This record gives sequence, C-alpha cells and structure tokens, in this order.
Amino acid sequence: MTKRYTLRCWLALAGLAMLPALGGAAETPSADQALKELQKGNARFARGKMLQLRRDQARLEETAKGQHPFVTVLTCSDSRLPPEIVFDQGLGDVFTVRVAGNVADVDEIGTIEYGVGHLHAPLCVVLGHTGCGAVTAVAKGAEVHGNIPALVDNIAPAVENARRQNPGADEEQLIAAAIEANVFQSIADIFTHSEEVRDLVTAGKLRVLGAVYDIKTGRVRWLGVHPGQAALLTSISASPAHGGAGAAATQAETGHGAAKTEEAKHEEPAATPEEAEAKHEEPAAEHEAPVKKAPAKKKAEPSHGSGH
Repeated sequence: MTKRYTLRCWLALAGLAMLPALGGAAETPSADQALKELQKGNARFARGKMLQLRRDQARLEETAKGQHPFVTVLTCSDSRLPPEIVFDQGLGDVFTVRVAGNVADVDEIGTIEYGVGHLHAPLCVVLGHTGCGAVTAVAKGAEVHGNIPALVDNIAPAVENARRQNPGADEEQLIAAAIEANVFQSIADIFTHSEEVRDLVTAGKLRVLGAVYDIKTGRVRWLGVHPGQAALLTSISASPAHGGAGAAATQAETGHGAAKTEEAKHEEPAATPEEAEAKHEEPAAEHEAPVKKAPAKKKAEPSHGSGH
C-alpha cells in the first residue's frame, strides 16, 4: 500500500466523520436517504470498518436537547444484534423497539407510532435475525413457560405460513423460512392495528421495510415491503387487539415470495472487493434450549378481520 493511497483513505474517513447526522434537528431525511445510511453503516460493520460516529460528548449535549432519529427499528431482544452497532449509527439516530421474536403487539405498535408519528422518523424497519430462539421454539413446538406463550403466539401464524409455502422443507429450512415470514407477520400486524402507520405510508411520509440480520456474517438482508401492503393499507379495519388471524390470512394468501420484486429496489450499494468476499449466506445458528410451558392469556384477543 502506497503512502498516497493511505493518505487518500484517511482523507475519505475524515470527510465522513464531518458529515452531519441524518437524525439532526436541522433536516428531515427521506426514507431513501435513511435506508442508504443503514445500508452503508451495515456494510462498514460487516467489514469491521466501523466509523462509530456521533458517540462523543458533543453528541451527548446535542441529543440532551431533543431526539430526532431518522429510523424506527423493531427488532429482537437478542443480545447479538443491537441495531445502533449493526448499522454503525450514533446516539439519537435510531429509535429502537426490542422484544423477543420482534413481534408487534400492543406495546410495540404503540411505541412504533411514537417513533414514526411523534418523532417523524421516515423509515420503519422490522429486523429479524438468523438463529432466532423465539421463532425456533414455535417451529419445533417446544414447551415454554410463564408469560412466554402469550408472547410467542404472535409468531405461530408465520410458522404455519412457512409450512404451507415450503411443504418439503426440513427443520432447518423451515426455521429459516419462518424467520423471514415472521418479519412479514409483524409488518402485517403493525398495519392491521395502527391506523396512524397506515395513514403515514399512504401519504408517502413513511416506508415500512423488512430485513433479516445474519448473526454469523453481520450482514443485513433486505426483504423490501410486505408483499400484501396494498391490500393491508386499503381493506383493514383497525382493532385494539393484537395481530392474528386477519393479518395471517393476508400474508398466507399473498405469500412472501412476491416481495422479491420490491427487494430489488433496496439492494445494498455496489460491493467493494472486501464486501464481496464477506457477502455469502450462512446457515442458521444453533438455537436456545426450550423451557417448560405454563398457560397464559394474551392481553388482547386475536383479530379476526380479514386484511386482504
């Protein structure tokens, strides 16, 4: 490596470090800008080239005056995928909602509404991940205890949909398909039970995208919009109950394969040689051991309104 090349690299990094945060009060980025920032940040993270911007005392003082995140992320509580790190973002950039299995129930949807409605984040990402213990437990029919049955019942429709869509799949393949289906299930649940989110998307003020994080490679695979988004936006009656039969019916009828067309619109930027080397699919990781089951009631009954 020549001294001239090294100097150019340092100058490029210095220029990036001086860029303003997308989540600053002075501007409201578009959903496209927010998506590109996440894609670039994840590419840096996966290559081990994180910039770790906006994590200093100056940023602390800036965000103490108010928060202006550019994205709302619903993701799993799994300790291996903190979104601020995975996307190489700083303080105040990401409004994060975390829950086992990245399910979208009353509390999660209400929190999302705060992020996209009150804080005006133009992008909402539902981020699943390989090796998800919650999805794996449901797919295997594992026994769970305490309040966990009431939590993972949101995942059951996604697992059933994955079985229908992949009749010949073995267990590992089924779990991988169910993890992706569960991302779309959560998006369907959000649309089904949030009039505010539906209105923002219809008005072009918000985009809702699905993605899956690979815990082995560190890379995020973008799934695009829900394949049944148009139907979800136009024919769903809002309900205070959590997602269930209605949202599942829409997803089952549309399938998630149709998302591939939209997925192409959200491809990551052209890969560098380092990115190309790292950009390979990995099998799902081993999953946590199941725990014993105890009956529990959901805080809200499933909705039976069709959303297709």
